Amino acid sequence: MRFQLVHPIILIVAVLVFGGVSRAGEKKLMHCFAFTTIEDAADADWKAFVQATSDLPEKVEGLNTVWVGKLKRPLRTYTRSGTDEKPEYTANLREWGVCMEMDDATILEQYADHPAHRDWEEAYFKVRVRGTTTYDILGQ
Repeated sequence: MRFQLVHPIILIVAVLVFGGVSRAGEKKLMHCFAFTTIEDAADADWKAFVQATSDLPEKVEGLNTVWVGKLKRPLRTYTRSGTDEKPEYTANLREWGVCMEMDDATILEQYADHPAHRDWEEAYFKVRVRGTTTYDILGQ
């Protein structure tokens, strides 16, 4: 099984080792995102999300490894609403994250339209509040 539910420290180390510092000549891509969880998401929904995530490398060619876990330090983002004269800001706390190692940037483009991605989103949307903080790291 390629999926691992990891300790937050291991998740950060994995991102740094596999995403931030690629081996010479590798052009891999690390697609990562942090999200805010739905506080009352059912255990069954979390299990379905974990299973759907763990199945992705077997369903999407070029998607090699997937990590998921609670972030060591939550990310705080803000959503702006209201008017220009009277803006309002809502804090969002991103406490969980997923990283996906892919062969290259073209895999990410293909993944967006892949049927397995659409199936995975059904599970993901049941455990996260709408909106994510997403970033992609390109190997050099």
